[in-house]
Amino acid sequence: MGKYNQSSVTEFVLLGLTGYPELEAIYFVLVLCMYLMILLGNGVIITVSVCDSHLHTPMYFFLSNLSFLDICYTSSSIPLFLSSFLTSKKTISFSGCGVQMFLSFAMGATECVLLSMMAFDRYVAICNPLRYPIVMSKTSYVPMAAGSWIAGAVNSVLQTSLAMKLPFCGDNVINHFTCEILAVLKLACADISINIISMVVANVIFLVAPVLFIFISYVFILSTILRIPSAEGKQKAFSTCSAHLTVVIIFYGTILFMYAKPKAKDSSGADKEQVTDKIISLFYGVVTPMLNPLIYSLRNKDVKAAVKNILCRKPFLQGM
Repeated sequence: MGKYNQSSVTEFVLLGLTGYPELEAIYFVLVLCMYLMILLGNGVIITVSVCDSHLHTPMYFFLSNLSFLDICYTSSSIPLFLSSFLTSKKTISFSGCGVQMFLSFAMGATECVLLSMMAFDRYVAICNPLRYPIVMSKTSYVPMAAGSWIAGAVNSVLQTSLAMKLPFCGDNVINHFTCEILAVLKLACADISINIISMVVANVIFLVAPVLFIFISYVFILSTILRIPSAEGKQKAFSTCSAHLTVVIIFYGTILFMYAKPKAKDSSGADKEQVTDKIISLFYGVVTPMLNPLIYSLRNKDVKAAVKNILCRKPFLQGM
């Protein structure tokens, strides 16, 4: 390790869409609008879940956690991403890169576990409705949510510490919008096999295992719904889990598309592929958190009623 000069790199340059100025202006406006919608939409979900006693249920507790997570995840990178369009300086400090990497990993892993917890909640509600108040009591769902956050944080500490301990002794240009770990690892001038192995193990734990758990849960859910005799009963049962299923498909579908698509072999195709990967990453990091509150609220009578109650309550409070 003595032959490496790790202190030579004190900051990283985030390449982003440099070289595509015609795209920068468009994406600045789009991302800014979407970020404001993320703050507004997820903020409304959190507010109504806390203020309306009718929404003090496991499902909305998990949903408010998901909304808070989405705000934290986007706020860890989007403000820096937006500021890079307004200045020629597109750098981030070494420690700032580590913090951004930690938050990104922690929020991503937590969301994977949290979505599986929400699937379990829907499984109990539909397949064992009589036992639902007992199985999903407050003493159960609060530790489940807390465990999701703790597991994500522990994984993030491990992955981030392994990455930031590597020596970086040359190129400091990250070909990405943010300190994405794979882009950072390419700059290391040391063996990264331990990092790759730890990431593979983490992917199995936080991606593959939750997907299998969600899949098995919905197999039981669908089999239960199909046994309901009336069409109205089937529709009502499916509507209680359709929003969660939609979010899961968008979340994991984007991840699958990002990492499973074939790689270009020629240099020109590789350049286009890098731009495409960045845009897909942007979709994963911004569009998905923006859609979550819309998906959960558009056809949700409880959320609509809660928002209406809060809005109607304001004039009364102001009069007092």
